[in-house]
Amino acid sequence: MIKAVFFDVDGTLVSHARREVSTSTRKAVGQLKKKGIRCVIATGRHMGELQKLPVRDIEFDAYITLNGQLCLDQRRTVLSSSALTGTDKEQIIRLFEKKEIPVLLVEKDRMYINFVNREVEQTQKEISSDVPEKGTYDGGEIYQAVAYVSKEKGDALKKILPECKITRWNSRAVDIISRHGGKVIGIKQYLEENSILVRETMAFGDGENDIEMLEFAGIGIAMGNSDDAVKKSADYVTADVDDGGVEKALRHFEVI
Repeated sequence: MIKAVFFDVDGTLVSHARREVSTSTRKAVGQLKKKGIRCVIATGRHMGELQKLPVRDIEFDAYITLNGQLCLDQRRTVLSSSALTGTDKEQIIRLFEKKEIPVLLVEKDRMYINFVNREVEQTQKEISSDVPEKGTYDGGEIYQAVAYVSKEKGDALKKILPECKITRWNSRAVDIISRHGGKVIGIKQYLEENSILVRETMAFGDGENDIEMLEFAGIGIAMGNSDDAVKKSADYVTADVDDGGVEKALRHFEVI
C-alpha cells in the first residue's frame, strides 16, 4: 500500500515546453490527496523558485528542496537543513570567486550568481526561470551551488571538488552539494518523522539528480523524457511529461 509519493519538478510535474502542470497531472495529484496519500516535492529547486513555477498553486504535504539540503513542511516551516561545511564549502566559494565559470550560490533566503553569460541565459529560459541576480558572498550558510558548464567541464569539476556530489540536470548545468547529501537524505528524514516504510513509497523523476531517489523508493518511476541512465535506475518507465506520464504510472500500479 502506497502512503507517500515523491515528485521531482522540472520535466516531471512541470513541462517547460508547455510551461504548465498538465490537467492530467493535477488530477492525479488531487486523487492521491483524496485517498490520504502524502504528496511531497523532491527537487533541486529553491522554495523561492517553486513559488514562481506552475506548481505554486498546488498544496503539497512537504517540500524536499535543494536536493535534500533544505526540507520544509506544508506551511514552509523548516523541518531539517544541512548547509555545506568545511572543505566542501571552501572549495565552492573559491570556485565562485575565481569567476572562471558561472556559479550560483544558494542560501536559505537568497540566490545569487558570480556572473552571467549566454549559457546561463539559455539554461534559465529552458527551465522557465529568471536569470539570477549577480552578487558577492558575504559569509552566509550555503546549501547548494549550481555551475553552468558543459559535460566536459562538469567532469573536470569532479576532480576539483572531490568532496562534493555533482549531478547534471541540464546539458549546460549541474547541482553541487555535499557528497553526504541528496534527495534520499531528505526523504529518509520525512519517512522517519511520519512512520512510513520505504516499501510504502513511490518516486517520480527524470534527471540525474533523481537516480538515487528512484533506486531508493519502493517503486521508482522514470518519466519517458528521461535520459537512458535514469530509465535504467527505475522500476518502471512511464510516458513523457507531456503525455500524462504521472497519471499513467499511478494507474498502472493501481494507486489511483
